[in-house]
Amino acid sequence: MVVGTMVNRFPGRNTMLSKIKSILSLVRFPNLLIIAFTQYAMRYLLMEPLLPSDTFELQFGDFQFALLVFSTMLIAAAGYIINDYFDTRADLINKPARVVVGVAISRKVAMILHLILNIAGIGIGVYLAFYVGLPSLSLVFVLSTGLLWFYSTNYKRQFLVGNLAVAFLTGLVPLMVVLFEIPLLNREYGEVMIRYDADFNYLLAWVSAFSFFAFITTLTREIIKDAEDFEGDNAYGMKTVPIVLGTFWTRVLLVVLIAATLFALLFLLFKYIFFSVDPVDYISLSYFSLFLLLPLLLLAIQVMTARSKRAFHRASTFIKLVMLFGILYSVVVFYLVEFKY
Repeated sequence: MVVGTMVNRFPGRNTMLSKIKSILSLVRFPNLLIIAFTQYAMRYLLMEPLLPSDTFELQFGDFQFALLVFSTMLIAAAGYIINDYFDTRADLINKPARVVVGVAISRKVAMILHLILNIAGIGIGVYLAFYVGLPSLSLVFVLSTGLLWFYSTNYKRQFLVGNLAVAFLTGLVPLMVVLFEIPLLNREYGEVMIRYDADFNYLLAWVSAFSFFAFITTLTREIIKDAEDFEGDNAYGMKTVPIVLGTFWTRVLLVVLIAATLFALLFLLFKYIFFSVDPVDYISLSYFSLFLLLPLLLLAIQVMTARSKRAFHRASTFIKLVMLFGILYSVVVFYLVEFKY
């Protein structure tokens, strides 16, 4: 009774906390943290230790890099908001307990938040593009914002187009680090690298491998989510992969994507990791086997046997874990470079 009385004395505080919680849910705050971790991992766990020698340093300032991460998070958050804004009716069928727009937050407030986050994200991005002396990089932020808008309003209702759009933008997250760093490295160390017939393309290759993994696993997860949301999407006339192909051929497509991911990982493991270093990199071999290859095989089994909304939801959750393990391989790379080789 006493506790209840004390809480009721501060109804405004409870309302404010509820609003903040709703906004964090709307912008998928845990996903934003993963975006930030991914970009920081690419910079400090991958690129920095892989520089040619101790005399080489990253040229994109730490503060500017933090702004890049923040800009990416702002644009992603705006994308989540506009997606929920246009998807409210279908979500009331697919996941009614998780609907925020029109329930905890009005549609007007959601649209204002979307505009503010986009303007701030693009503004920071434009500043950073001019900071590195490549104004054309501003287009990355503008086009990403536009792609997220058209995804929410149109693309996600089309066969495969929306899935590819989200996968492309997810793959772009780690690549953003390279886009803003390598031009500055070339500007600072270009003459030295040319003298020794070398370049920084190997950094691009490493980050691109993480980017491809993010792309293909995100594409797989988006199709799994469409299978999970089949009922609501079908009710509103969407043309997602499961609706067009049916659940059987959707499962076949998912298994093909998982197999392609497995093949790519095995190719990288044996060509560039297992046979290219001496002594043999058993640490990477063990990590790939236990945290990537085996989970992907289990995911394929989950998908092949999935027959219900709950089963596809479990597969969607499981592949998020696989994606996280993919990012965490950067920790292994850091350890190997700093302490083993």
